Amino acid sequence: MLGDILLIQEKHKKVGEIIIERILQNKKEKFIVAISGESGSGKTELAHVIAKGLRKHGIFAKPLHTDNFYNTHPLERREWRSRQGIENVVGYNEYKWDEINQVIDDFKNDRLSEMPCVDLVTEQVDKLTTDFSEVDMLIVDGLYAIKSEGIDIRVFIDLTYLETKEKHTKDSRGKEVMDEVRWATLAQEHKMVQSLKPLADLIITKDYDVVEVKK
Repeated sequence: MLGDILLIQEKHKKVGEIIIERILQNKKEKFIVAISGESGSGKTELAHVIAKGLRKHGIFAKPLHTDNFYNTHPLERREWRSRQGIENVVGYNEYKWDEINQVIDDFKNDRLSEMPCVDLVTEQVDKLTTDFSEVDMLIVDGLYAIKSEGIDIRVFIDLTYLETKEKHTKDSRGKEVMDEVRWATLAQEHKMVQSLKPLADLIITKDYDVVEVKK
């Protein structure tokens, strides 16, 4: 998303290097990594670190932020959730999965692809055009990203909204007003995100250690 402020720390760099090593060991043409986790867990920071780190290995990786694909406009989402009932609407179905999976298919087939891009400054939804013939890897990040189709490595950051509460209340990024509506939204997202944990290939613990899931 345009205007997003990244808060990259050493833990993101450490975990990023481990995941990059895993990617290099399993690399194939048109490789896709997905990163899921609750709000504030560090998904976007980790996606950025991985993409930048892969450039050192001659791999051009592009992040794809699923938060750009909400069904509702940013300025209308809070009121819509409150009106519909947070527990009824917050979850997978808030996203345009057909469009997300279309972008993934465009990437796999080297197509020119157009996708939404939210400007956090103006809260407008712009359009971003990408020529995927020049992109080697896709890094899909978002609450439910590992639910996407055709993923090669699924990463799950196992930090809950309660464990990142201080981040939500003190974060300088100012994405949303922190009140009872936002806390209720985070609680519902927690239920939905945690249900995806069994899909993960790699789990990042609350101490930011990487655990490989045996399947």
